[in-house]
Amino acid sequence: MSALRLGPLLRYTDGSSATVWVETSRPCTAEVRCADGAGGTARSFQIAGHHYALVPVTGLTAGTTTTYEVHLDGTQVWPLPGSPFPPSAIHAPGAEGDLNVAFGSCRWASPPAGGDDPVGPDALDALATRLAADPEGERPHALLLLGDQVYADETSDSTQRWLAARRDLKEGPGSGVADYEEYTHLYYESWLDPRIRWLLSTVPSFMIFDDHDVIDDWNTSAAWLADMRSTGWWQERLLSGLMSYWVHQHLGNLSLEELEADPVYEAVRETPDGTDALRAFVARADADAATARWSYRRDFGRVRLVMVDSRAARVLAEDERAMLDPGEDAWLREQVLDGRETYDHLLIGTSLPWLLPHLVHDAEGWNAALCGGERGERWARFGEKVRRAADLEHWSAFPESFAGLAELIAEAGSGRDAPATVCVLSGDVHHAYIAEPSWPGPGPDARVLQLVCSPVHNSVPLSMRLAFRIGWSAMARGIGRGLARHGRLASPPVGWRKTGGPWFGNQLMTLTLRGRSARLRLEHAKTRKGTGPRLTTLLDSELAP
Repeated sequence: MSALRLGPLLRYTDGSSATVWVETSRPCTAEVRCADGAGGTARSFQIAGHHYALVPVTGLTAGTTTTYEVHLDGTQVWPLPGSPFPPSAIHAPGAEGDLNVAFGSCRWASPPAGGDDPVGPDALDALATRLAADPEGERPHALLLLGDQVYADETSDSTQRWLAARRDLKEGPGSGVADYEEYTHLYYESWLDPRIRWLLSTVPSFMIFDDHDVIDDWNTSAAWLADMRSTGWWQERLLSGLMSYWVHQHLGNLSLEELEADPVYEAVRETPDGTDALRAFVARADADAATARWSYRRDFGRVRLVMVDSRAARVLAEDERAMLDPGEDAWLREQVLDGRETYDHLLIGTSLPWLLPHLVHDAEGWNAALCGGERGERWARFGEKVRRAADLEHWSAFPESFAGLAELIAEAGSGRDAPATVCVLSGDVHHAYIAEPSWPGPGPDARVLQLVCSPVHNSVPLSMRLAFRIGWSAMARGIGRGLARHGRLASPPVGWRKTGGPWFGNQLMTLTLRGRSARLRLEHAKTRKGTGPRLTTLLDSELAP
């Protein structure tokens, strides 16, 4: 008899359909049965000895909520026997388009039950606790996880013990994961936590990778990539990382129509073992990023989300350096401007912040100029060392891409059909803040904001806390201008100021969008003795009336 190994995860949802992801112990037919009669079935597919199914659920009624069960070969496997949580449910959004969207990034797996948590309470655990206590209360319609869902290069003590039983950790990649099987262990560690498992079964999630899903500072530069490719372990790490991302995260981002048209998904399901087909796909993606698209667009009524791959789609050659390759850049522009009159709010999800503290922005632009040869070969070699040591690889480290995004946002936010808000949603930097750009001359009609929320469950050293606080100061701006002059940088096309933060700790932001109004709430995870983690509101602010 087949058993449920991981999941269910409620992934894509719209007014009439949804997808539910599961991992099973053996080949089987997975079925979702909803209380209102909706449902669906899917035959499992196999990758590297593991069995998965993405069940299409159809027949949902817009604006309603229905509970569901998961059956494998006719036997009920979810909800788990004796579960303390309410039944998992699917909410089919209505035509009114009201939306609560929670977002954050950077989540280490929670420690085992009863274990010490060195980085404090998990914000997703705290969210699950609140929802379980009041299943009829307000909940997110979507949970956006903006990168570092697993840490392939910073593994827990328990994972390192498991790895040591498989191979010699003195050999590369050491205590980081090496292959697909080791990646599956990370997902078990992260998603089998009981509260997280229930949360992901009942709140639709949309995901994108960042660097730690593969390795810290993934695709920093062409020289960095050459060094990685010279090792004996990098190729297997990368391919396994992309394969596991495709299975565990990417598939669930796609609509039923997109899945039906996906040749890789079709190839994987049509063979008894889809490992070779998937591996060939990610190998092509590694050789030529233009052969794969990890970015995607979702429309929630009159709210548009465009989730951007700011890792794998990079152009790394110093004389052509760009955050997005030409095809990806054209795709982003098309998705943002297509039918602009049909949305009231535009959300651009990118794991890396577009607007950073001014000192960091100028340091990254200066560094990019040095590495590009602006001050000669010796400065270029120095710049590459600094780039890697200081993690200088955000949007501002790709100056033309930074300016291009500013231009696109201004175009999308201007004119008679302009949305009420354009929000760039980001994580990565292990703290939260709000920054508001301004353009010279008449700016966009929409209110434009950079909203950064990180980490969900991680930490930030004191030195970084101090650096991020100082980075917004007048003194830091003066230092940054000096670096910009040395790098012979043009002035950025926008100015910006910090209008909230920085806030540190494990946290989530939630946007509440009603018609053309928008509110933002920031919540911190706190531990209350005897009651588990709780979310405490730090900010509740109106963005658009």
